[in-house]
Amino acid sequence: MTSRTVSESIRKRITKLQRDLLNHDYRYFVLADPVISDREYDTLMRELIELEEQYPEFRTPESPTQRVGGVPTKEFPTVTHTRPMLSLSNTYNEDELYDFDRRVRNGLGEEEVMYVAEIKFDGVAVTLHYENGVFVLGATRGDGMQGDDITVNLRTVRSIPLQLRNDGRKYNRLEIRGEVLMFKEDFFALNKYREEQGQRLFANPRNATAGTLKLQDSKIVAQRKLRFFAYQLLDEDVKSNSHFERLNMLIDMGLPVSDKFERYTSVEKVIGFCRDIEKERDELLYEIDGVVVKVDSLTLQEKLGTIAKSPRWATAYKFTARQAETTLNSIVLQVGRVGTITPVAELEPVLLGGTTVKRATLHNADEIERLDVRAGDTVIVEKGGDVIPKITGVVKEKRPKGTRAFTFPDTCPVCKSGIKRLDGEANYFCINTECPAQIRGRLEHFVSRQAMDIDGLGEAIIEQLINRKLVITPADLYELKKDDLVPLERMGEKSASNLINAIEKSKAQPFNRILYALGIRHVGQGVARILAEEFGSIDELQKAGEEELTAVREIGPRIAQSVTAYFQERNNLEMIERLTKAGLVFSLQGSEEKKQTLKDTTFVLTGALDSLTRDEAKALVETLGGKVTSSVSKKTDYVVAGADAGSKLNKARELNITVLNEEEFLNMVKDH
Repeated sequence: MTSRTVSESIRKRITKLQRDLLNHDYRYFVLADPVISDREYDTLMRELIELEEQYPEFRTPESPTQRVGGVPTKEFPTVTHTRPMLSLSNTYNEDELYDFDRRVRNGLGEEEVMYVAEIKFDGVAVTLHYENGVFVLGATRGDGMQGDDITVNLRTVRSIPLQLRNDGRKYNRLEIRGEVLMFKEDFFALNKYREEQGQRLFANPRNATAGTLKLQDSKIVAQRKLRFFAYQLLDEDVKSNSHFERLNMLIDMGLPVSDKFERYTSVEKVIGFCRDIEKERDELLYEIDGVVVKVDSLTLQEKLGTIAKSPRWATAYKFTARQAETTLNSIVLQVGRVGTITPVAELEPVLLGGTTVKRATLHNADEIERLDVRAGDTVIVEKGGDVIPKITGVVKEKRPKGTRAFTFPDTCPVCKSGIKRLDGEANYFCINTECPAQIRGRLEHFVSRQAMDIDGLGEAIIEQLINRKLVITPADLYELKKDDLVPLERMGEKSASNLINAIEKSKAQPFNRILYALGIRHVGQGVARILAEEFGSIDELQKAGEEELTAVREIGPRIAQSVTAYFQERNNLEMIERLTKAGLVFSLQGSEEKKQTLKDTTFVLTGALDSLTRDEAKALVETLGGKVTSSVSKKTDYVVAGADAGSKLNKARELNITVLNEEEFLNMVKDH
């Protein structure tokens, strides 16, 4: 075989890998319908990286290996928008929507008007430019006339295609506008990580997104799991004169577009859409703050024109803020399993966003000082979607006389050991790793449903075991005897036998759950699964250096540092050795993984479950090979409906999809 033939063969293989990986990105991030596992994806990506390094002449700018830049950006160049990025006027009630409709119809005379109603993302607006179907430029809105060139950061957003599909390639130039945002679960994970690191927490997903897009190191941006949704297609060569049709064209081009948009002939139907979306907002994976209403015809849009910086042909219907006033009874300090001391506001119970709120996080000492919040104050509590309730303000004119500013103590509220706050960090930490609160936190994490799932070992029992010095580390659990448990409060002979059996049963948990149970900082359920699949055993994982770890998809430098640091601690190694001797299996080959009996089965969860959280229910499905999606479609196999189930339940019934109550769902996963 000649060198020319070999070279052509390599080029074809690289091209195929690039095309296949981009298609897998599309299926995962846009369709939410992956057809290969993460491990298979990583294998293809590693092959492509190796081939492109060996044959750089075949590497292209739109290759999936080129999403992350190598050198941090020193500054973002300014971009002048080809068309102004206008802001929308706001309406806050249905009467104002009727006024908007009246102004539109007065401005158009006898013209027939159709509206497109679509959800209003609570994210950061950006514009994307494509040339011959290839992504070449991305910028922020800025002041509407000029924005920042953040192409290097937007390339890391996996739902933004580096190359358009289908008809998108036939246009010389396309401009696509949309919103970058962060899913709620990714926001919680980011804030949890920052809290453990003693860093200032982001107030909400929008702030987290905005702060991430301003970062000058695209490698960090890539770790933040940002998402993109397109909402406008701009190009004079695009034949369609309908905004609604252009949204569907964006879908055909491989862009993610919200499935929450409809076209209507009357403002009354638009208002009905707004009401429905406001009821569903808590069930969405991301934050929204209203509905955008646009005149569908681009010709009529142009005829209506703009006023100041807002179009006359569109408006934003803003949902009412979820806020309530209540009394802050006290500020208590909680100590986490890694020693982080978090202040929490104990509140007079108040109904907010459909749930009763009794507590709200105050994050850290700086936040308490910024708010000047004190015990006895009347405070404003806010809750957006599934975001943790937070205090956003103090009604100081209602402040009782004699209140005192809150000050952090010098010692841990639990063990009275010293606490410290490192330079540049927001949190205080208890320096005593044997602090009962840390011990309790580590044990509660280890036995939790998502980890070892030891039934019957609740907080009260753990508290007694610690107080009696029967258990200090998770390994001690496997040395307990029935006679150790019987003397405990509310623990008779039968309960003690059941708990010993539950502890014994937990030894059969698969490697990824055991790895998660260890409580390694930054190693959540998803990361534990990735590490287990990639390295196969605890021994191989322990041997891996930071460079080898960061080569794994979704494993960044901080996770790698945390994993390597964990295995450098002698106490951790001794505990793993004891757990191994107890019968836990720290490898994929030896672990008795549950059979994938729910493989190719799709679930949707709606409403509140009594016995487990939505994340726990999702983990149960995924452990058995099933998939959980956010919206009901013809591809959905089961809808699990808890209390206060919303519109998803109605849609399931319309499509004749099997609906399971909580008991039926638990029986299904138990039987499997």
